[in-house]
Amino acid sequence: MDGDKQTVLVVVGNPMTESSIVGHFERRGWDAIVCDDGDKAVDEYVEKKPDLVLMALDISGLDGHIAALEIRETDFNARIAFVTTRTGKALAEDAAFSAGATAILTTPITATDLDQLWSELMGEIPGAPGLADLDELYPEMEEVAPPMPVMPPMPVMPPMPVIPEASMGAEIQKPTKRKRRRLRRILFLTVLVAVGAAGAHYAGLFDLTEQIDQIRENFGI
Repeated sequence: MDGDKQTVLVVVGNPMTESSIVGHFERRGWDAIVCDDGDKAVDEYVEKKPDLVLMALDISGLDGHIAALEIRETDFNARIAFVTTRTGKALAEDAAFSAGATAILTTPITATDLDQLWSELMGEIPGAPGLADLDELYPEMEEVAPPMPVMPPMPVMPPMPVIPEASMGAEIQKPTKRKRRRLRRILFLTVLVAVGAAGAHYAGLFDLTEQIDQIRENFGI
């Protein structure tokens, strides 16, 4: 792009209209930048500072009215004109007053139309009263609740141990009378042997000192 040439930023979102406008301005020795999105148009203006912006109202991203106000907010001396169909001219006139546009071009744009509007297009830049209401002009966005955090999966519980059927109904068996009598007999004989051994030890018949010391050591006596 030649730095000595004037530049027009074309933001209309219609390929046929874009091509027509670009052709008219190139024949006048201008360079043209084409953009079809309102948000991007603001960025393009801030980056490249074109001499003129031709803006339609019905474009993607920001609509043309708000995009024009955004551009005027970044540069109050920005030169903007609106491009509209005949049926949308009333809306374009309101937007032109709000954003301080220098002219309104009605499609289809001919070389004769451009010649007739040239002095108006490149004339004094009006004020932009819509800047005072720019925040209110933005469409209200519904607040979207943040997504709930994904809970980690519950740990897999280990399977319950399988209890054999035979043991489920089994009862703890109590010792029978026969077993109790046998235990008493064994206990009696053990005591009897212990008493006899102790008596023999103290009578000097057996020396059980080593065994008694071991018993005391084991039981901490």
